[in-house]
Amino acid sequence: MESRGKKKSKIHRKKEKPRLKPKEMTNGGGGDANIGSYNYRMFSFFNRKFKINEVKPPPDVNKAFSLFTDDSAHIDADQLRRFLVVHQKDVNTRVEDAEHIIEQVVSRRHPVIGTARNSLTLDDFFYFLFCDDLNGPIRTQVHHDMTAPLSHYYIYTGHNSYLTGNQLSSDCSEVPIIRALQNGVRVIELDLWPGSSRDEIYVLHGRFRQVFGLERITRCLDKSTVITVIVYRNFSNSMFYVWNFRTLTSPVSLIQCLTSIKQYAFVSSPYPVIITLEDHLTPELQAKAAELIAQTFGSMLHLSETDFLTEFPSPESLKYRIMISTKPPKGCLENRSKDSDEENSPNSANELERSESDEEDEEYKSVQAGVSEYKRLITIHAGKPKGGFMEALNVEADKVRRISISEQKLVKVAVSHGLQVVRFTKKNILRVYPKGTRVTSSNYDPITGWMHGAQMVAFNIQGYGKHLWIMHGMFRANGGCGYVMKPEHLNRPSDQLFDPKTTFPVKKTLKVKIYMGDGWRLDFSHTHFDAYSPPDFYSKIYMAGVPADEAKRKTKVIEDDWVPVWDETFTFSLTVPDLAVLRIETWDYNLHEKDNFGGQTCLPIPELKTGIRSVPLHDKKGVKYRNVRLLMYFEFEETV
Repeated sequence: MESRGKKKSKIHRKKEKPRLKPKEMTNGGGGDANIGSYNYRMFSFFNRKFKINEVKPPPDVNKAFSLFTDDSAHIDADQLRRFLVVHQKDVNTRVEDAEHIIEQVVSRRHPVIGTARNSLTLDDFFYFLFCDDLNGPIRTQVHHDMTAPLSHYYIYTGHNSYLTGNQLSSDCSEVPIIRALQNGVRVIELDLWPGSSRDEIYVLHGRFRQVFGLERITRCLDKSTVITVIVYRNFSNSMFYVWNFRTLTSPVSLIQCLTSIKQYAFVSSPYPVIITLEDHLTPELQAKAAELIAQTFGSMLHLSETDFLTEFPSPESLKYRIMISTKPPKGCLENRSKDSDEENSPNSANELERSESDEEDEEYKSVQAGVSEYKRLITIHAGKPKGGFMEALNVEADKVRRISISEQKLVKVAVSHGLQVVRFTKKNILRVYPKGTRVTSSNYDPITGWMHGAQMVAFNIQGYGKHLWIMHGMFRANGGCGYVMKPEHLNRPSDQLFDPKTTFPVKKTLKVKIYMGDGWRLDFSHTHFDAYSPPDFYSKIYMAGVPADEAKRKTKVIEDDWVPVWDETFTFSLTVPDLAVLRIETWDYNLHEKDNFGGQTCLPIPELKTGIRSVPLHDKKGVKYRNVRLLMYFEFEETV
């Protein structure tokens, strides 16, 4: 980080919660001559007054305006259309689209005039360029081919979707599930456990142990330090199960989660929701779960007509449908052995036992029917053969399936069997999940999974950090529908498979110019970043992707300015642009303390629009700020 002579006193600074500033301080592109000033108290004796600098169009904006208006003072609809087609490369823009933009800008900036004007001034034009809803950086419509099998897509996947925070002590709730679905997540994970009563099912994060036989149950209860112990009898084999929960997470009922999924599944996307179940249930409760799932979703459930799919259906064919994915229960419940001598014994005690056995037989048959129904609901079969993970990677001609692997296991396998993983994911589904030590709900680098074709890179959506931001960025692609077509090289025929170890030549060069930023003065109090002066903003620009494409750039620090103007240009060479994500962060520089976060965003490179664009920033959780945005320029150069 560059040093400077100025020292900023940060002692006893108290941060305030973000709040909107007065409306007269308009954001972005307004060209307002007087947009106010701030007073900062120094040492309790006197005030320092800092004027908020006028927001002026960058030279490139002035040049573009002059070029497409022939040096006129106004730009009309036809001239604006030409600017959008030629300069911005929005080749499908119609005059009607340009007229709509003019109408929106005039109504927002000149509400008294209304729609009487049919052209824009330079300040209006600048305002338009700074509006991310009118001039955003990426495409906002679904445009990928949605008729390919599910295995051809990256799918927005959650891990332990019901947790509100960390993996050890946070509450389990339907609220994180609702929030994930609203944000476009398409795969929801539920861990199913026996509840406190015989037919109750909890969704809970826990570790368990099964103990058979009453005498061993007694020993377990005597010696084990547990939080909750639940004992059930399995009528299929007259044995007992003990579930020993070892986390402090409080449960939520299965029916609450299912009801929430039904209500919010398609609020952000019409494409299918997949529920992956981690099943820790007895056969009796599997039957109960099948009943709840069938009753809740009804005709929304997609059911397979065969025991195994030979190819996954397409997202297009599964619109507004819900699929269940888990390990199928064992083919047949184990028959209970009976002593033939006891069956033939004439004494009354055995007659009573036979009577009780008949009752248990009826209950056993009922449970067996319920388990069969549970199995019928499973469309995407999960699990792996007894031979281990490498055996599981063998592609079967007559069936497709899903297998799961931890992040560490994937890294190890990728080194020696990367091509085999790619071959598997061409037809089957691979789910990658965080390692167990991520108790704070942190996440891992998703690029390794994507490089190898893993469709379900499962993330702690309730977590935090740069890897989650990259995940957000990837799934802003394709209109944010939760399904992103994998790069062509990962869906090739088997004789043309892509080797992830291959280093490709540079295919594209991306030119990024960051002009300026604005909006912090509207979304934050004037002392949020510094109690004694305006913030000193700088930006970092990262390229996330395959190892050859990773890069980092940094702007200079602009001191004491709520509207920083950097006007700096950077270039990035891309060998696999389909897997690249542009990560942008803005920070307030502090000489003696940790820099203050000022916003972030991640943009998928294949979706990036060229030209001058407004780039909205988000907070650490991925929530978009109301006003904070950057004005940037993007240009691609194809490499021959």
